[in-house]
Amino acid sequence: MSKELNIIARIRTDFPTKFGIPRQSGLIDDLKAAVVFEPEYRNADALRGLEGFSHIWLIWEFSAALRDTWSPTVRPPRLGGNKRMGVFATRSPFRPNPLGLSSVRLDSIELDPELGPILHVSGADLLDQTPIFDIKPYLPYTDCHPEATGGFIEPLVDHELVVDFPEQWLNSIPPQRRQALVRVLAHDPRPSYQKDPQRIYGLEFAGFEIKFTVLDKVLTVCEVKQTGTHPVP
Repeated sequence: MSKELNIIARIRTDFPTKFGIPRQSGLIDDLKAAVVFEPEYRNADALRGLEGFSHIWLIWEFSAALRDTWSPTVRPPRLGGNKRMGVFATRSPFRPNPLGLSSVRLDSIELDPELGPILHVSGADLLDQTPIFDIKPYLPYTDCHPEATGGFIEPLVDHELVVDFPEQWLNSIPPQRRQALVRVLAHDPRPSYQKDPQRIYGLEFAGFEIKFTVLDKVLTVCEVKQTGTHPVP
């Protein structure tokens, strides 16, 4: 017997498209997001006691990667997109069941008169409006494993880029979003197989499109313009 999963909430983030989303949760604590419950789940009693936990698990759907078929192997972007690994040895969105798992910091719980309880979180790696299926508390005594090994990912150490963000463009970003945006850019949002120094990339973030180039480990922002999308509440 199986039960269809219910969407209990949706997350609001500053990423309207997949490009630029951190590769894993917790990499950029400056990123803020809000978990807004669906009307039938806006019951504060369901969150009783959650305020005592510093971190939570989000179980969610890869809603932008839904497909009817699956493959036992996938091409992880971290390996340049040209080497296959078993799907269960990766966190690829193309899975038999498109479920994602993220650990985020719980900053606060707000009781909104219209939207009910809202969870304000940091460090999410989710697309805006991603469906949430479940929320569980993070338990340090069992969920943290300092001795764990990272398989084929372990040698792939991230080297942050130097970000050259001219003041004229940086000043157009709201002050409370600047640090998060700079860190997103420093983590190199490009796929591993795209390294063209002549290419101008475009990243949508918090209602802005940021255009940039990358040359010799230096990312240079060359234009910022508003897109009209709404930032996180």
